[in-house]
Amino acid sequence: MCLTVFALDHHPRYRLILAINRDEFFERPTAAAEFWPEAPHVLAGRDLQRGGTWFGVSTSGRLAAVTNFREPHGGKYHNKSRGMLVFDYLNGEERAEEYLERISADADCYGGFNLLLGDAGRLFHFSNRGNGSAAISPGIHGLSNHLLDTPWPKVVTARQRLENLLKSDDPQPEELLTLVSDGSHFPDHLLPDTGVGLERERMLSSLFILGDDYGTRSTTILMIDRENRVTFLEQSYDRRQSPAGNAQFSF
Repeated sequence: MCLTVFALDHHPRYRLILAINRDEFFERPTAAAEFWPEAPHVLAGRDLQRGGTWFGVSTSGRLAAVTNFREPHGGKYHNKSRGMLVFDYLNGEERAEEYLERISADADCYGGFNLLLGDAGRLFHFSNRGNGSAAISPGIHGLSNHLLDTPWPKVVTARQRLENLLKSDDPQPEELLTLVSDGSHFPDHLLPDTGVGLERERMLSSLFILGDDYGTRSTTILMIDRENRVTFLEQSYDRRQSPAGNAQFSF
């Protein structure tokens, strides 16, 4: 997952509104979002290669998401799956602060990551490439493959578009899908230098990534209103990046 934009305690009708694009190699096997048989209170997609997930929620009100931290020498294999950090929190009972304190002890056993977790009222950010964990303030935030609210063009643009959309009293999930479906590249002078080369920086710069072997595999929308009603929508895409499946849940 490479782009997350969300509004925490910012809209009069919703505690949380969140849109996520998951970017991944097309050859990596993936299962669509569902309630997991071994953990029927957890709703998430599944990475069939390592067993974890990039984003999920639970019927008890927990939610978590992970992104990779882009770094030029990030190809080293790590035994621990970053996606299991999400599932372990969703399937557990520890408070967010307790969970983050526990995992920080062996955070170096994972590749670089950002972790968002908490519930509809309080969210925390933790990165093993940052300065520990911190509560996230109310407002509109964005996260890609650097630290929270790093002003990469895609993050800045997504935040601005979400702010504009939320001027509406009744934002719709389909509008959020459209918000993060833009495959346009940004000008070279605005791009970060993360060590992957200019051509790949261009390809990765768009909100919705269109690549030959790597790109946006799915978009997930989460909306939690002030009465704690949850709307969850996942749109999947095939190798041609045409819509390939739609999963919707509410509880």
